[in-house]
Amino acid sequence: MGLKPYFTGVELGFHKSINSKYNTMKNRFFLFSSLLITLSFISMGCSQPSPTTSTSSADDVLETKECFDCDLTGKNFAGVDLVGARLNGSNLSGVNLAGANLSGALLDGVDLSGANLTDANLTAVALANANLTGANLSNADLTGAFLRNANLTGANLSNATLKEADLNAATLEGAELKDAKLQGAIMPDGNMNQ
Repeated sequence: MGLKPYFTGVELGFHKSINSKYNTMKNRFFLFSSLLITLSFISMGCSQPSPTTSTSSADDVLETKECFDCDLTGKNFAGVDLVGARLNGSNLSGVNLAGANLSGALLDGVDLSGANLTDANLTAVALANANLTGANLSNADLTGAFLRNANLTGANLSNATLKEADLNAATLEGAELKDAKLQGAIMPDGNMNQ
């Protein structure tokens, strides 16, 4: 008395046919879904942002909050809202950003030498490899700022808040740190300030 196979040949062929049709339909569904998602991004204008060119005016920067490798030397942005701005690699030397809100901004590699950042909100700002030589950051809030490898030579950081800021490998030669709040900051030598 032999055991009877659970599926007969015809039934196995039927199941293979159903699986094949299912896989084909599944593949078509994913292809169609991908196409719909791509088209919806294009129609909503959510395609990859194109960086603003270096000819951008200050008004363009205020409107888009985006400008890569721009020359904005000496512009006046005092008291403006630039929350989350993306200005990586731009020349902002001598710019007036007194009282401006730049929290969460991406400013890696910017030149802010001689800039006025008095009373500016720079919380959680990314300033890695930035040039802040001679910048005035007095009373600025740099809580949680990322200043790794930044050049702060001769910068005025008096009464600035640098709590939990990352200053690892930053240059602070000749910087004024009178009454600066440095609790929890990672100092240039890699040690945490108590």
